[in-house]
Amino acid sequence: MTEELKPVLIKGGIAVDDRGSVSFVNDFNFKDVKRFYIVDNHRRGFVRAWHAHKKEAKYVTAVKGAAIIGAVKIDNWDKPSKDLEVHRFVLSEKTPAVLYIPSGYANGFMTLTEDAKLIFYSTSELKESINDDYRYEARYWNPWEIEER
Repeated sequence: MTEELKPVLIKGGIAVDDRGSVSFVNDFNFKDVKRFYIVDNHRRGFVRAWHAHKKEAKYVTAVKGAAIIGAVKIDNWDKPSKDLEVHRFVLSEKTPAVLYIPSGYANGFMTLTEDAKLIFYSTSELKESINDDYRYEARYWNPWEIEER
């Protein structure tokens, strides 16, 4: 029996000295990455979701600002259950990290800051990705609410 993959946050760090700082995620490697793209929204609070792939996995990192990232393991590609577990992460330029989203998951994000900029790294070439593309409404699952605490 194979173990089911789940989203994993690969944590990094920041080194600061009298010259400035270096942000890093040394445990991330580009072994399976075939392309990347940068996404930013025009305003804070905007949701881009849900985008899924059966074969393609993704890695995402915040290089500017902050965003909530959601990931959901799809159970039925034509009509997924609305009760599926939503894995929710906050990525920020202030805490370097790379989020791994396995194949078989839908992903989406909401920007928390006006200047948020995310880099997505894909394990598929664009022509492969286009034939492995599933879309669901932005609030099909809704992890975008922020609770005061």
